Amino acid sequence: MTTVRRGSAAFAVAAVLAAATAPAALAAPSPSPSPSDALPSGLYGTGDPTYDGVWRQSLALLAQDTVGVVPAAKAVDLLAGQSCDGGGFPSYRADTSKPCDAKLPLDTNASAAAVQALAALGGREAVVTRTTDWLKSVQNEDGGWGYNPGGASDANSTSVVVGALRAAGQDPAKVTSPGGRSPLDALLTFAQPCDAKEAGAFVYQPKTPGIVADSTAAAVLAASGQGLAATAGPAAPGAATACTDGKDLAAAARNGALYLSGALAKSGHLDTAPMPGADDSSPKPDFGNTADAVVALSAQGMTEQAGASLTWLQQNAAAWAKETGPAAYAQLVLAAHATGTDPKAFGSTDLVAGLNATGPAPESAKDASPSPSKTDGEDEKKDDDSPLSTWWIVGVFFVAAVGIGFLFSGRRKNQL
Repeated sequence: MTTVRRGSAAFAVAAVLAAATAPAALAAPSPSPSPSDALPSGLYGTGDPTYDGVWRQSLALLAQDTVGVVPAAKAVDLLAGQSCDGGGFPSYRADTSKPCDAKLPLDTNASAAAVQALAALGGREAVVTRTTDWLKSVQNEDGGWGYNPGGASDANSTSVVVGALRAAGQDPAKVTSPGGRSPLDALLTFAQPCDAKEAGAFVYQPKTPGIVADSTAAAVLAASGQGLAATAGPAAPGAATACTDGKDLAAAARNGALYLSGALAKSGHLDTAPMPGADDSSPKPDFGNTADAVVALSAQGMTEQAGASLTWLQQNAAAWAKETGPAAYAQLVLAAHATGTDPKAFGSTDLVAGLNATGPAPESAKDASPSPSKTDGEDEKKDDDSPLSTWWIVGVFFVAAVGIGFLFSGRRKNQL
C-alpha cells in the first residue's frame, strides 16, 4: 500500500543522487507552487504538494469513503483535474489551466492511487478509464511497472497498479505485456525464496538487496487480491505457519505475510531504516510502514497476528498523524478499516475528525464526529507518505545503492 512517504529531505537527497543518471525527462520534478502562492482550497494538507499532492489527495478521499464521509466536490474535482490529457498523473501540477508539459514526469503510483480513489467515489468513469488505459500502455515487458514510465519494475509500483486495475474492474492476470507477462507474474519475481536472508519477503526490485518491509506490505496486499482500501480476508484453516517453497502467488503472499508477522513480533512495530552512513543504534518507529503491514496482514486473514501492532498504533500514532498530515491519517483509517476497528475511537483519537480537518469540509459524513478546528492541521509538516508510507524513502536508498535512474515508490512509504 502505500504509502510512498514523500519527505522533503528524502527528495532533496534523491534529486541530487538521481541528477547524474536520470534521463532529462525524468529528472525534473513537477512544478511547485512558490511559497507565496495559496494552495488550492480543495487540497488536503498545507505542506508543499510537489511530490505527494496527488498521492495524499487520493489516500484522503479513499479513506473518507471507507467511513461514509462524502468529500467536498472541489476536493474530488481537484484530484480528477490533475490528470494529463493522455491519462497519466504527475505527482502534482500547480497550474491545471495549461496542458501538461511534454517533459513533465508522470507518476505511476500517483496515477494508480487516483484511479482507486476515483473509482471508489464514482462519477469519474472517464478519468478512471483513461488513466487505466495509460497505465496499461506503459507496462514493462516483465509485466510490472516502475515509478516513472520506462523505469525498471519495482514491487511497490507494480502492486499499487494491480490495485488500480482491480478497482477499475479489470483482471490483472489478463493485462499482459507484448511478451505475455502479467503484473502477477512480475510480483512473483520480487518474492524471496525460503532459504534467502529475508525469507518470504518481497524485495523492491529483483536481485536488489535493501529494505523489504514496505515492498513486502505492498506486494502482499496486491497478491491477496486487494487494493489500498483492503478488508480482512478469511482466515485459512491449516494455512502454513512457516515459509513454504510454493511457486504460486498465493504461497508467496502467505510467505510475505509471515515475514511481516515475524518482523513485527519483537516490538509490535517496524523501525525506520537509517540513511546511508547514519548511526542506526537508536532506530525510530516507522508508523507508516507499520500501518501498511497491519493492512497487509489483515488482507491475508491474519488479523490476530496484526493485533499487537494495531494496539501499538492506537497508543502511539496520534502525534505522528497530526504532525504528518492527511496521508498519515488516511493510512491509520485504512488500517482501522482493514481490521474492523472504529476509526473514530482509535485509542483516544478520532481519526476521521483529524483527517477531515486537513481538507475542505465534507459534503456529509455518516455518524461523523465533529471535526477539530482547522488550526489542528495548520502546523503539519510535508506529507511523507503515502503511497510511497515509505516508498519515497525506499527510493532514496535504492538510488544511492544501485543507481536507479528515476525518482523513487514508496507507497506507501516511509515517514521521515
